[in-house]
Amino acid sequence: MTEQMPTTPPTLFPALAPYQAGFLDRPDGNRIFFALSGNPAGKPVLLLHGGPGSGMSDSARRHFDPAVWRIIQFDQRGCGKSTPNAGDFRNDLANNTTQHLIGDIEALRKHLQVESWLVFGSSWGATLALVYAQAFSGQVRAIILAGVTTTRWAEIDWLYNGLSIFLPEAWEKFVAAIPEPLRDRHPVSAYHALLNDDHPATRQKAAFDWHHWETGSISAEPQAGLPARWQDAAFVLARARLCVHYFENRAWLEDGQLLREAYRLAGIPGVLIQGRLDLQGPPATAFDLAKAWPGSELAMIENAGHSTADRGMTEAIMVAANRFADHA
Repeated sequence: MTEQMPTTPPTLFPALAPYQAGFLDRPDGNRIFFALSGNPAGKPVLLLHGGPGSGMSDSARRHFDPAVWRIIQFDQRGCGKSTPNAGDFRNDLANNTTQHLIGDIEALRKHLQVESWLVFGSSWGATLALVYAQAFSGQVRAIILAGVTTTRWAEIDWLYNGLSIFLPEAWEKFVAAIPEPLRDRHPVSAYHALLNDDHPATRQKAAFDWHHWETGSISAEPQAGLPARWQDAAFVLARARLCVHYFENRAWLEDGQLLREAYRLAGIPGVLIQGRLDLQGPPATAFDLAKAWPGSELAMIENAGHSTADRGMTEAIMVAANRFADHA
């Protein structure tokens, strides 16, 4: 079902600090940082961040009423707070795949003694939420997705190739930064090579070039340069290296797998919140998923892009969260 959401600017819940934080030690040596906010006795909600590699954010938890929800966040493998860091060239990322992340989520659920939870994911986090819910449907009460992606090859190719028709100036700079010997490759493959180059300066330049390309399509609102967090050299290096690692390997998913297996989500209520002007995750993916997922609802937000901060997106997330709070 497709529904139109109101676009009145919302009031986010006040910023809050976690009441508990720690590390989940995994058998392969990875340490997963997690943080808990809100009501310790509240209804559990898991927030899955985007990227891959963007790390958990303080603003994401402000969509959820802290009096009602036990808000659970973690930094996915290689992100800033979880170790080893993806920006460290000694980390070959061999133990950093979609299935490793799913294992981390289940291990965290058991560690926190959560029987079942609401799962929220945006952008890459939407893909991860779908993979997890299809594998562990019994542990998922409901799902909220924003900026819907399934990480099909067509989606990856669009983001780093096809999108050039909308951003020709930025595209020209993006591909001009690729050295001549690599220009016959797909941009994802070329940047994968650059971000795994032996020379630190080459890796760092490629990380910033990657982010300069992405910044032009984040939001439907005007952008002025890189977002503040994307100006941090260590952050962009880790995030870019994770992005190319996952996209070069097609997220270790069969192409179209999440849409073909959406029937596994039957019985799990879901709300798909999608910006009509989303350049990074075009609306066709959310539309296709809503048709394939029995019982899901598609909330199409006019004049919004990929960012959850765009007008209408924030309120739609909060409306969905409040609805599930009343019925979870």
